Amino acid sequence: MSLQDAYFAAPPISRTITAAIVLLSWPGWLGLYDLGWTIFESGKVFTISQLPQIWRLATGLCITGPKWGLIMDPFIFWQYSSQLETSNARLSSPGAYAFYLLFNAVIVLLTGGWYLNGMLLLSPLSMALMYTASMENPNAQVSFIIIQMPAKYVPFASLVITFVTASPYLALIQSMGIVSAHAYEFFDKIWPEFGGGPRLIRVPQFLQRLFAAPAGTGQTRAYGTAFGARSGGPGSAPVAQAEAGRAGGWTSGSAWNSRGAGRRLGGD
Repeated sequence: MSLQDAYFAAPPISRTITAAIVLLSWPGWLGLYDLGWTIFESGKVFTISQLPQIWRLATGLCITGPKWGLIMDPFIFWQYSSQLETSNARLSSPGAYAFYLLFNAVIVLLTGGWYLNGMLLLSPLSMALMYTASMENPNAQVSFIIIQMPAKYVPFASLVITFVTASPYLALIQSMGIVSAHAYEFFDKIWPEFGGGPRLIRVPQFLQRLFAAPAGTGQTRAYGTAFGARSGGPGSAPVAQAEAGRAGGWTSGSAWNSRGAGRRLGGD
């Protein structure tokens, strides 16, 4: 498989953002252009005294740290982003993962960027992905550097490493990723399932339409490839019924009650 084939076989959102991270960060840190035009500066974004430089809302989330950050930051983002995009059941519907990223990006920009004056916000965004991934199977034993620990402790161990090797200030900015990811977890899972409240996270219709797979095309999943139904085709009704059955669950009473009495093969 060529590099191009491997790229286009990767999860689309993760591969696109990872490519943007590399293409924006490496030339900047190598001195090929001025990184000052891409880092997040709230005073140049939220302003009326001059034309707001709104591109910093996106580019500020894509700039790595220097030195080892040029390699590790894109790798960490890719590792957790591709895992969530392909393996997380709650983020598998059309547009759900894109909305998850937008939600966390907004919280990170407001807390780590605007409130704490952080300029390089890829680290807290990656921390949000790490936190969400760790909460899917919190007690699974994973390797962190050379230590085995439950997955739920990995984000906090990463914060300790940043605190020791970089600075308490950078660790504080990075921790805003945990804040944003936990906010999403609360609105999408904790409050509806354990608080008895409504599900407050809803993927906007325009994102669902934008990311809906064309009929008959496959979507990469950790458990295989999912194919969209061809609307109006001869197989569309059975596929729709199968989807409805899956939505109700195989133990759902409504799934069984919706079935008719049936007919014997060869009967009237």
